[in-house]
Amino acid sequence: MHFINPLKFLIMDKFLSVPVTAETNFLVSVSDVVAITRTSTTVNVITYNSGNTATITSGTEVAVNDFRDALQNAMVLALETSWTNVVFTFDPPTAVSGIVIA
Repeated sequence: MHFINPLKFLIMDKFLSVPVTAETNFLVSVSDVVAITRTSTTVNVITYNSGNTATITSGTEVAVNDFRDALQNAMVLALETSWTNVVFTFDPPTAVSGIVIA
């Protein structure tokens, strides 16, 4: 007789706490990310396996892909932390003016 350990199927979500100008910090999921795409010098889109997206609008980048690379690196660091560390602080290279989830 075989038993399945339900804890092996437990997946902990992780989030980046992103500061948004004139608003409270926004929690952005780092779980199940398929791609991070830079669509302009001020817009980066996170695409999730579910088909949902998070569109982040920021100040103009100093160098190409600065924001996208910083976001991707922060996601990797967040996923490498202990499962008990659910929220990871993201310090963007330029100010974030808005985040839209669709």
